[in-house]
Amino acid sequence: MTLHPERLTAPLHWRQPSYIFVNSMSDLFHSGKVPYTFVDEVFDVIRRCPQHTFQILTKRPSRMLRYPGPWPANAWAGVSVESQRYAWRIDVLRKVPAAVRFLSIEPLIGPIADLNLHDIHWVIVGGESGPGHRPIDPCWVRTIRDQCIAQKVPFFFKQWGGLTPKWGGRLLDGRTWDEMPACGSPSSLEVPNLQIAAVTA
Repeated sequence: MTLHPERLTAPLHWRQPSYIFVNSMSDLFHSGKVPYTFVDEVFDVIRRCPQHTFQILTKRPSRMLRYPGPWPANAWAGVSVESQRYAWRIDVLRKVPAAVRFLSIEPLIGPIADLNLHDIHWVIVGGESGPGHRPIDPCWVRTIRDQCIAQKVPFFFKQWGGLTPKWGGRLLDGRTWDEMPACGSPSSLEVPNLQIAAVTA
């Protein structure tokens, strides 16, 4: 893991309010690789940029929960849930004191029939893309969508996936699903990425 503190101040110079995805290529809460002191620096920038919304996604919700915070109102906390096997991460996320808690069910590689969305504010679903991608079953997607509707949680379907991210398009049952949390807006599908840490071989 290589940290890039020199990139931290970039959002301070972005005038247009944006959703900013923090670290798409790594994990801000990587155990033993990203110290909490660095997370403190990230959160300091977030507080200084109230015009932006920062989306922080992790596969390590227990370490995210242990972070002493506090969480700025414009920092959203999310966990990856690729299949039912990883649904336990949702229970940990529920305890994170973020204003918005979201699930990134992407890539969806298996069914999730039992999805407890209590205190979850947003669900994103998408298929895998790239050479050797694993196919997504439309029934899996519909099951998650229907659970979101039943539990009144905004549902965002990002892509079917395929050889490229846009290979299969975004239509589900004849329409796009661009629902967002009440404090969000689907003004752009393109989310800037603030890559402040990267995994290196």
